[in-house]
Amino acid sequence: MSRRRRIWIVLAAIALLAAGGLFVWRQVSARNPSTEERTAVVERGTLEVTVSASGRVEPARQVDLTFSAPGRVAEVTVQIGDEVRAGQVLARLDTGDLELSLRQAEAALKSAQAQLAQLRSQPRPEAIKAAEAAYRSALAQYQRLKNSPSPEEKAVAEANLKRAEVMLNRARAAYEPVSWRPDVRALPQSLNLETATLDYEVALANYQLTTKGASPEDLAAAWSNVESARAQLERAMSGPTEEELAVAEAAVEQARAAYEAARRNLEKATLTAPFDGVVAAVNVVVGETAPAGLPAVSLVDLSGFRITVNVDEMDVGRLRVGLPAEVTLDAFLGETLTGRVERIGPAATLVEGTVAFPVVIALDPTDVPVRAGMSANVAIRVEELTDQLLIPNWVVRIDQTTGQTYVYRKTAGGNLERVDVRLGVRYEGYSQVLSGLNEGDILVLVRENNSVRFGFSFGQ
Repeated sequence: MSRRRRIWIVLAAIALLAAGGLFVWRQVSARNPSTEERTAVVERGTLEVTVSASGRVEPARQVDLTFSAPGRVAEVTVQIGDEVRAGQVLARLDTGDLELSLRQAEAALKSAQAQLAQLRSQPRPEAIKAAEAAYRSALAQYQRLKNSPSPEEKAVAEANLKRAEVMLNRARAAYEPVSWRPDVRALPQSLNLETATLDYEVALANYQLTTKGASPEDLAAAWSNVESARAQLERAMSGPTEEELAVAEAAVEQARAAYEAARRNLEKATLTAPFDGVVAAVNVVVGETAPAGLPAVSLVDLSGFRITVNVDEMDVGRLRVGLPAEVTLDAFLGETLTGRVERIGPAATLVEGTVAFPVVIALDPTDVPVRAGMSANVAIRVEELTDQLLIPNWVVRIDQTTGQTYVYRKTAGGNLERVDVRLGVRYEGYSQVLSGLNEGDILVLVRENNSVRFGFSFGQ
């Protein structure tokens, strides 16, 4: 046999031995899957299920106080960081014009109220007598115009005209002898003639008016005065109508509304603290006009703190008001604060494309010097399962065909066996075992078919 042939026979034998060894190793592996072990013991413990989120510390209350109308700032009584009491004056505008407007509105209201009270009062005897006298006077005037001229009036007018004519003729006769003199206008005869002429013209006009009688327009105007006087008399005797009362009452309400508006404008010129708190910002200066776009004073209530966080829609269904929460602040590492769920928002918002619900956490009193605006991390304790069988998630596997969860358990003889398990709550790397395992069982993570099949990872 040649040397080359012997070499090929040796190589073939080596290949056969390797193939046989691989077959035997695979058969052994099928019965005892791995010799590389990572073990875990089934233990009893407590599984806490929490919902985590982050947010910022907010004061219990915060308010921005703004002047409702522009004006010159007359007084600022606080600075940033001052502690104030409810009702304390913080800033005030110049109120001179506002006080004047209030006094005018008050006077108008009193006047309207007096007029209404007068209308509502019983008819007064003196008012009735005055109305009667006015009516009689208007009626008499109308009768005089209607019956004018009377014989007596005509005789008087005619007598006055004749007398004026006589006086005018006498003045002319006295003027004629001196009319040629250059200084005639300075003589008393000239003045007497002018006076007599005017008196005659007045007497003539009066005579013509008297004998002419009243015009239809004059009679109509006189009768209108009679009707008006009669209406006033009837009103004085019977009291106001419903319409008059309604108008007077409306005037009172209008005056009262104007008064209230003036009073409120005056009140709004002074900013007072609505609650005990600390001044967070002051944006006004004495002598300058109050800014229109900025709050004059910002006030915060530091008697308590809260944190508003956004919780994913997958988790918000687990929450309820009153659940406890643990809070850590970036500013105080190592410190853990406590709180509780105070409110859960009824409507969702979009936070970076994710549907979330606002949840308010009220912090419990603490000695840690918490300040508004600090970054906070919140863990809300949803459920606490005590005395439960727990296993780490990394030992759990899923059958790719049936979807059954299972683990490998070490037997008393040192071999491994597959055990189907039923799991409950899974959180923070651990699972609750409902059936299939006992406390103290040793579980092994093994390598199957030369690759590790890790279990599933459970998050929140």
